[in-house]
Formats: sequence, structure tokens, C-alpha cells
Amino acid sequence: MKSDYKDASIRLREGEYQYSLAKAIASFHFELHFPDVKDIIRRLYGEEKANDLQFVRKVQTVLKKMEKSGILRILPKSKPWELQRYALISFKFQDSDKNPVSFATDENIEEMQKQLHSMGNEKEAFNTNIARLAALILLAAVSYVAVLWTLIRPIIDPVIFVPALGISVLFSVLLGEALPQGPKRKMQV
Repeated sequence: MKSDYKDASIRLREGEYQYSLAKAIASFHFELHFPDVKDIIRRLYGEEKANDLQFVRKVQTVLKKMEKSGILRILPKSKPWELQRYALISFKFQDSDKNPVSFATDENIEEMQKQLHSMGNEKEAFNTNIARLAALILLAAVSYVAVLWTLIRPIIDPVIFVPALGISVLFSVLLGEALPQGPKRKMQV
């Protein structure tokens, strides 16, 4: 985000096709989203153009040329039937005419870094909640196994049975309280 200007082998002047595509991709990045070709077309030209297959192919060709020029990167697909997603390599470029082009202000970059930082905190909290739920499930299961083991023996040992039953009830109650809250995740991927 705070990199120097990247060299590009195409012109990036305001009002030109490549410039508007790169600017649209940058606007998606501020929303923490990697757009596919239809997302970009919808934002720039509307829904009707996004459904025009010929136009979509033309835009994909231009995006492929922009990748070869070092402006953006085509991201790998997670599922074969999905459209390719695109990411800018940088927000700052030096085009073929040696003109500096920036798609983000310092304020945009600061805001984006704050969002990424908060997402990291949410992910950490999510992982902590998952670990807590897994521990409660494991402890409840182990204590129930201890209760069952004492019940199937010919002689029930109260020294094992009573604490195991109490622990299993305690962990079941804690698990019952934790499950409705669940591992809350507010991130979009």
C-alpha cells in the first residue's frame, strides 16, 4: 500500500479505458473486495453491459493485457466455474509516458489499513472462540466417557462417578451457553 511507483508499460491517462478499469478495481479494494470482470463492468457501465457476453470478453482481453503490463494480477479461482478475480499490484504507477498515476490518497490507504487491522482482530477473536468451543466439546465428551465407563463396570466407584458426572454437567452447561453465541465472524472473503 505504501510502495513506490511501479513501472507500467501502458498509458494510464484519465479518460482512457485502462485507467477507468484500474480505478474501478482500486475502488473495490477500498471495500476490501477483489472484483471479477462482471463486478467491474457493473460499476462502470451498468447491469445491461455486464450481461453482454461480447463486451465481457473484450474487457477480459484488456484486463489480460493490463496483467502483462504489470498493472494488475489475475487471482486464482477457488472454484472452476467462477469468474476470475483481479487485484491491483499497487495503487501508484508510472505509465509508459513516465507520468505518475495514483489511485489512492494517503487517507484512503490509512482507512484501508485500519479496516485490515480490525479484520485481523476479528479473525483472532474468531479463532479464540473456535478454540474455546473445541475445548468445551472435548472436555464434555471426555467427562461423559468417564461417566459411562464407571456405569458399565460391575461395581460403580462413587469416587470416579460423582466428580465425572459433575464435570460433565458443568461443561455441558458451559457448552450450551457458548454454542448459541457461536464463533461470530463479520468478515467477507
